[in-house]
Amino acid sequence: MLGSSPLIIFAVALTKVDASNAGRVYAAYGGIYIFSSVVWLWLTEGVKPDQWDLLGVTISLIGTAVILFGSHRL
Repeated sequence: MLGSSPLIIFAVALTKVDASNAGRVYAAYGGIYIFSSVVWLWLTEGVKPDQWDLLGVTISLIGTAVILFGSHRL
């Protein structure tokens, strides 16, 4: 239940977002999910992220920032 709670909260929150932005919000969630997964593995499973894990997280968070803060025509 602990792991599914954030997904349920996100799904409910996504229904409150304007439909024209919902896809953008959902795509940005992917970057946060990747970051959270690596942190979870490190803190819970004891699997320390290597350079490739950190590079992947960095790339995904840059992509998240581009999606969220980029100039969009509406």
